[in-house]
Amino acid sequence: MLFLAFKMGNDRYLLDVHQVEEVLPYTTVKALPGAPTGVVGLIDYHGAPIPLIDITLLALGRPSVPVLSTRTVVTCYSTQDGEQRLLALLAERVTDTFERDPSDFVPFGLEPSTPPYLGPVASDDEGLTQRVNVEVLLSEEIRAALLCQVCAG
Repeated sequence: MLFLAFKMGNDRYLLDVHQVEEVLPYTTVKALPGAPTGVVGLIDYHGAPIPLIDITLLALGRPSVPVLSTRTVVTCYSTQDGEQRLLALLAERVTDTFERDPSDFVPFGLEPSTPPYLGPVASDDEGLTQRVNVEVLLSEEIRAALLCQVCAG
């Protein structure tokens, strides 16, 4: 299975490339005042506005650092009614892809107390790597805000 790698702090995380539509450079963002923590704003994606979530802000409480390797990763997620929607993730140090067998990833024992989007971990020469599940990345608060944004549009 192929994964796109990025970092939050010193830790490496992986996204299943089947959930990735496109990787873009850091782009101009239209702010959404009053949006929930983690929602940076909207970006223009081929003429359509899509929400941008700063995954580092969501997970670590600090914004992603806008360096050369910071990227906007356009992903696809399913709404609760099964509709497919695009979602952009702002992520730091998006530089590599990795081929890993899904069986390499194992539970780490603290799952009930961690955010649901942080999945199992795998170990290699560089240390532990954790999977991120886009499908459960959005909290109910963010899902509701994005749904209202779509309805208001």
